[in-house]
Order: sequence, then C-alpha cells, then structure tokens
Amino acid sequence: MAKDIKKVVLAYSGGLDTSIILKWLQETYQCEVVTFTADLGQGEELEPARRKAEMFGIKDIRIEDLREEFVRDFVFPMFRANTVYEGQYLLGTSIARPLIAKRLVEIAQEVGADAISHGATGKGNDQVRFELTANALDPSIKVIAPWREWDLRSRTQLLDYAERNQIPVSKDKRGEAPFSVDANLLHTSSEGMVLEDPGVPYPDYVPQRTVDPENAPNEPEIITIGYEKGDPVSINGEKLSPAELLTRLNELGGKHGIGRLDLVENRFVGMKSRGLYETPGGTIMLVAHRGIESITLDRGEAHLKDELMPKYAELIYNGFWFSPEREMLQALIDKSQQFVAGEVSVKLFKGSASVIARTSPYSLYSMDLVTFEEGSGSYDHHDAEGFIRLNGLRLKTYAARNRKAGQS
Repeated sequence: MAKDIKKVVLAYSGGLDTSIILKWLQETYQCEVVTFTADLGQGEELEPARRKAEMFGIKDIRIEDLREEFVRDFVFPMFRANTVYEGQYLLGTSIARPLIAKRLVEIAQEVGADAISHGATGKGNDQVRFELTANALDPSIKVIAPWREWDLRSRTQLLDYAERNQIPVSKDKRGEAPFSVDANLLHTSSEGMVLEDPGVPYPDYVPQRTVDPENAPNEPEIITIGYEKGDPVSINGEKLSPAELLTRLNELGGKHGIGRLDLVENRFVGMKSRGLYETPGGTIMLVAHRGIESITLDRGEAHLKDELMPKYAELIYNGFWFSPEREMLQALIDKSQQFVAGEVSVKLFKGSASVIARTSPYSLYSMDLVTFEEGSGSYDHHDAEGFIRLNGLRLKTYAARNRKAGQS
C-alpha cells in the first residue's frame, strides 16, 4: 500500500503533532510531501510553519490566506440559518474543516498527489469531517490518517520520536500541556487536560479571546449592524468585507466578555467531550440576525427555519457540509433571506448582547395592526371570535369524549 503513494498533501500547522506526522509520512511512505497551511484567522504567525517545513526538505510549501472565503462562503451561509448545535455551540471548529479539506483536495488534484493527510486523532470529530469532505469532492483520493495507523499512543512516545528525529519541541511541551487550543476567525476552542473533568470549573487562564464578563467595561456599548440578504455588511454605517466585519465584532465582543461557553457536547464518534468555546463576534451576529429576521420573515418562514435548523446544525457538526441534503437545506434557507435587510442596534454589556432596535425597508411589522390605540380598521376584533371557535372545535370534541369515558 505504501508503495502506491508517491505524493501526499498534508494539512500542516507547524506544531509538534503535524511536524511528527510530516516526518512519519516521509519515513513510512517514502513519498514526496506537499504542506498546506491555511490562514483562517487563528491569530498566529504562519511563517514559522514555512521555516519548519523547509527544515524537513519540503520543496512545495503552500500557505494561503483563506479568511475572506471562510467567512463569506462558510460562516455567513451557516449564520443565515441561525445555526446552533445542541442549543449552544456555534460550530466554530466544525465549519472550518470542510474548507481546509476542500483546499487539500484541490491542491492534491493540482499537483497530482495520490493522497491527502491530516492530523486529526482517532477519537475526535475532525477525522470524520476531513474525510467525508474528501469523499464528496474526489472519491478517488486516498486519505492517510496517521493517528489511526502509527503506534505512537502517548505524549511521551511523541516526544521521544521527535527527539530521535531532531524535531524541535517547544519547552512547554516537555511538561504536560494544560490544554489544547484550536482557533480561527469565528472562535477559539480549548479542550483536554485541565478541562477534561466537567465537574471542575475551567481555570481563569484558559480563555484566549474574551475578558471575564465581571471585568468588562462598566458602561454598555451600542453598535448598529447593517444587513443585506441575511448577511451582515456594515458596522455603525461602515461597509466592511466579511472577514473585516467578523474581526471587528470579535474585538467588540471580546472587550465586553461576550461569547464564552463551557460545554459538554455529544461527539459524532460516540463520546461526550467538554470544552471552553469563545465566539464573541459570532454570538453578536446570531443575536443581530435573529433581530432583523424578527421583522422581515413571515411567521411560517421563521418557524420552518427553526424546525429545520437542528438538522442543518447536525449535518455541519457531523461533517456533511458537501452533502446533497445540506445543499438542499441551504437553498431553502437562502430563499428565506431575500428580504432580510436593514439595521439592528445591539447593546453589548458584561457578557451579553441584546437587540434594542431594528428597522428594515422590507419590514412586515405593522404599527396599525398592533397598536393599542384606534387603528385604521384593517383588523376587526370580531374576526377573532370565529377564529377561536374553529380552533377550539377539536378541543371541545376531545374533552367531550374524555368526559363521556369518565376521564378528567
């Protein structure tokens, strides 16, 4: 099998694990390795990854800025659906994996590689997300998952392998790392080690992107977000690109301690896991989008979207971004966003984001219909009598049957 692999494209972060994987691929498959590092707004300097890849003798090193594509083509479509997994999680890691995997496959096709490789462990969801995406985009591509193949089962064995192969190890890796962090422009997730026991509060040093709400400013800040066809396009009247807008919202939300989530979730692979997620900008976007939808969506549209959202969220979480059913749901969601336009004012204060005003040229809200004062007469109060009578008919029939049968 190894002889069939001549060239592999590796998703490479430059960290210890993927550096070990890089060396292991060269050693095990004796193949050419192309490294691909995606800039998704993780906030890290990526040039060290290039230098480390060069140290391994890699000739084809790809580092790509995918921030705009990430937010425009993945984050925004997901937020049009108000997507939340298990009632809380805004899917920051889940939505990044299909983009990384897509580029892995595209680069593999471009350079004529036989396989792609990733550093996801055998216990996590990411292995599923990477590989289902590869299956959907190129069914002929092979996927190498070292964590399911090699015999390196502990941190000690990884460090020993690194030392034998002269792979640089950061000093803090010599001890036991307190937790692992995955970050992109949408969120930061922290998992493992000091966070593994859900009965123990997370230490104060874990949060990366948000201040403690108790230490946030004592004065609220009000911002106005402009929307067009369901997507945010401006903050306080300033037009921004998708990545610029999310970056700005992250800064605002982080300052006010917005978007922290201590979550125990159900992984697709069958176990529960605990993590601390920080999604400051995304939390504001979710609140604001629901605010503008509240005046622009018909009741039937809004309720149908809410019914379908858990299924849509589950598809993304489980790695089915490129599935036909997700694309079908996206078409329905996007149709609903045709008139989701206008402005939403949101108050940021001590960990909360609250809608305080919303306006739209396509608003369905009628002051004449809801006013407690005398309206124009377009609503006749007497119409409610027949409406209630018809809706109550089945309840009367049900109650009469139960009474006849001696039930209360």
